[in-house]
Amino acid sequence: MTKTLERLRILLKYRELFFQLISRDIKIKYRKSVLGYVWSVLSPLLTMIVLAIVFSHMFSRSIPFFPIYLISGQLLFTFMSSATSRSLTSVTGNASLLKKIYVPKYIFTLASITSELVTFFFSMGALLIVVIALKAPVSWRFIFNIIPIVEQYVFCIGLGLFLAQAAVFFRDIHHIWAVFTTAWMYLSAIFYPVTILPESIRNIVMNYNPMYFYITMFRNFTIGSADIANLDLAVRGAIAAVLTLFIGLISFSYTKNKFILYI
Repeated sequence: MTKTLERLRILLKYRELFFQLISRDIKIKYRKSVLGYVWSVLSPLLTMIVLAIVFSHMFSRSIPFFPIYLISGQLLFTFMSSATSRSLTSVTGNASLLKKIYVPKYIFTLASITSELVTFFFSMGALLIVVIALKAPVSWRFIFNIIPIVEQYVFCIGLGLFLAQAAVFFRDIHHIWAVFTTAWMYLSAIFYPVTILPESIRNIVMNYNPMYFYITMFRNFTIGSADIANLDLAVRGAIAAVLTLFIGLISFSYTKNKFILYI
């Protein structure tokens, strides 16, 4: 608890740098782009349309409001995938700055993940467009989507810290992580109902895949009403987030003093 409070104190001290890093990451992402921030909405919307065309004949009858089902899973998984991919270079990509002045090393990883969170909120505009277009009966439960979003954000911080420090010593992790996230996407029931999976795999996905917790919770709060199921998912998601954050903080703290020798 003492170390956590100390990290928060240091973050507040460097809050101006933190916000500048977030702003820099967002500007770089859309630099020289004609449409700029519009791509945050347009990209998930176009991807959803393609997936809906490909899979609508297979699953649309068994899944109400299939386009919303698609884009909900797509938005959350893209946030996780982008945040963790950016985390891989958050330390090594700022090597020149780390060698010149003292700054808390975790601030670069935290800024990278937070900038992707900002992009995610921009992308929510795509979900809003689909909801309006389909005239979906979204209820007041939609406001509870803050629960899976915050839990996933904490989860990404923990995972990002672990990946950031691992990438300093093992550069091949970039390629391994790309393959891993692809497999993870197919096991998160983004464009198909989880019920089509074999029972053994379905049990693993439903009980041990944090992204399934967050995506299913988000979908339920958007177009569903499974309140008891949401409580169970919220508890599991919180446990996964806190556990991952703990592992990320421990691994990052243990190795951070060795970064200067490898970057």
